[in-house]
Amino acid sequence: MSAVNSQLYIGTPNGIVLHAERGAGHAIRGWFYHAYSREEVPFENADQMIFRMEEFFDSIQYPHPSTNIRTFAETSKKSDKGRFDWAKGQLHTGTGRRLNKRERVMDDQELLSKHGDLGSFIIRVQHRQNSSMQGRLTWVDKNKTVFFRSAWEMIRLIDSALEETGQEQEDDLPSWEE
Repeated sequence: MSAVNSQLYIGTPNGIVLHAERGAGHAIRGWFYHAYSREEVPFENADQMIFRMEEFFDSIQYPHPSTNIRTFAETSKKSDKGRFDWAKGQLHTGTGRRLNKRERVMDDQELLSKHGDLGSFIIRVQHRQNSSMQGRLTWVDKNKTVFFRSAWEMIRLIDSALEETGQEQEDDLPSWEE
């Protein structure tokens, strides 16, 4: 790797390459790829992005969440690829087959080639603690990496990268500025 692209790597089994853009009402929309499927995972807003990322992490069982999901709703959740049984921690396909471990279908180089022209990010979630995510976010367009302490901070960082105005952020929050 050259010094210019030193931050453009995946380096983790749960790495995500995300393409984000502005949707209706300044919402973040787009899609992401991971190494366990060649198909993109679309999302229409930040909430849907987080839920689909959580489904992916649960399906590969990495990183393991430090807290269990508590809900009054049903204990299974539908996904595009099948049904994830939250109680048993297993992904079931539409054919009734249970998947205990997913296999990689793309290597890191192929995964990195899936980024879009603008608004591309590499997300490496290292922990899922306090019912949120912690990790590193690399803005591919600028080759900058920032650590985030929550899903909310990650969304704010993506949102600020998509902003054209470059508004100032609060002092205690991470930013793309060095």
